[in-house]
Amino acid sequence: MTRLFLLCVLIVTSLGAALAQNYTVSDLVGDLEARRVARISVDGNGNANVEYKAKNNLPARTTVIPTTPQFLQQIRDAGVDLTVRQADRGGTLRLITQILPLIVTLLFVFYIWRMMRSNSGGAGGGVSGFSKSKAHLVAEGSIKLTFADVAGCDEAKLELSEVVDFLKSPERFHALGARIPHGVLLVGPPGSGKTLLAKAAAGEARVPYFSISGSDFVEMFVGVGAARVRDLFEQAKKAAPCIVFIDEIDAVGRRRGLNVGGGNDEREQTLNQLLVEMDGFESKHDIIILAATNRPDVLDPALLRPGRFDRQVVVDAPDVKGREQILRIHARKKPLEPDVDLMAVAKQTPGMVGADLENLLNEAALMAARGHRKRISRRDLDEAADRVVMGPERKSRVIADKDRRVTAYHEVGHAVAAEKLPHAERVHKLTVVPRGRAAGYMMPTPQDRMHYTENVLLDRIAVFLAGRAAEEIVFGDVSTGASNDFQRATSIARKMVTEWGMSKVLGKVAHSSEPQGYLGMGRGRA
Repeated sequence: MTRLFLLCVLIVTSLGAALAQNYTVSDLVGDLEARRVARISVDGNGNANVEYKAKNNLPARTTVIPTTPQFLQQIRDAGVDLTVRQADRGGTLRLITQILPLIVTLLFVFYIWRMMRSNSGGAGGGVSGFSKSKAHLVAEGSIKLTFADVAGCDEAKLELSEVVDFLKSPERFHALGARIPHGVLLVGPPGSGKTLLAKAAAGEARVPYFSISGSDFVEMFVGVGAARVRDLFEQAKKAAPCIVFIDEIDAVGRRRGLNVGGGNDEREQTLNQLLVEMDGFESKHDIIILAATNRPDVLDPALLRPGRFDRQVVVDAPDVKGREQILRIHARKKPLEPDVDLMAVAKQTPGMVGADLENLLNEAALMAARGHRKRISRRDLDEAADRVVMGPERKSRVIADKDRRVTAYHEVGHAVAAEKLPHAERVHKLTVVPRGRAAGYMMPTPQDRMHYTENVLLDRIAVFLAGRAAEEIVFGDVSTGASNDFQRATSIARKMVTEWGMSKVLGKVAHSSEPQGYLGMGRGRA
């Protein structure tokens, strides 16, 4: 039925076109003389539509006529209703709008083609070059970094030293039938030195080092990520023994089945290929996979099973001894005044990771340079620590005398409570000079703690609330300056009740469902 309808339309169209082609100007002149034409409409290009009087019972015709004034007047003299439209000045614009989508499509196809050629590394690579791995290869012996340049993570270095020994002399392990871990997952908060540790392992073993980010595998084109995984492992097998480091592996290794659409998207295909490649290792390949993440909770369980990532090494924030060692490493090329005590700086910076400490020393060096000093002083380090934690000083900010007095008594309230309460941390610094968004602050002497007792937490809450209490006692009024104190005190109180079982009413039950997998939510959870 559809084909018959289309055939009829084609026949009618063809007949109409034939009739239009057979109707000439001479025929029109004959019809005008015979008074058969009722009306004619002519466009600016001379295309005329001729309509006949009803009594003649003839269909309308089309033809091309001259648009000279004489011929048009001849039509009017024949008593015909003549309509002449002006020439279409938008013809060029209409033509452009018709062909513009085609031009845009061709340009997009050309752009994709050029992008594929550029990713292939040359004209000969073709489309296959788009699936090449983006891993950065550091040749054997090019990495000068060793474990001696990494501090604050002695246990992690000890775990990786076994991997280094295997890469140096694999025959010793093979002779005993030992199977070295195929993969080691480095877990820790941002800036704790996971990438540095992986590079130091390659430098210690003096083997080729492939480095790639997890996000480099996933692309908009389906199948590209899996092809890049295959290419990466092909390169690694040719360069073995070697180390392959995948940074932020959670970008590609997330738990499968969480896709909203329920489909097998590009990321899941890439993960499947990664699992297959890690399963296909043979002992003769001598390839070690190191990966880093601060989201171990979102990784697919198949990625963490024995035979793939056999070991998980925690690279946590360093303790006071580790912080001192990190400071000494970063201070090697920075001239310090003789009175600078790096251990004192380490004691003031609990919770800071290696990246924070490096930034602290760099800020101190910048301050010394701004002051045209040749050495970094203790004052520069103290100021840098305050700047990193609280932000830069805002000495130029204009503050009303009353607001300054309220701030002063508020901070003194914190200080008095900190000095008088038996389980509170003692005062380290007290100031009313604005920093960041704070009008003033009281900095306690920080301590490294593994656990917090109930008395310590209660005293900490009391110190937070003492600023508002001082305002009420001195001024008989309160201000909005205690908002952050309330937030922090409420956070501790809520966790005491819902997570730590310190409520006599609710009992020793954990009521919170807050996920604890993300490493890097802050330096002090309590």
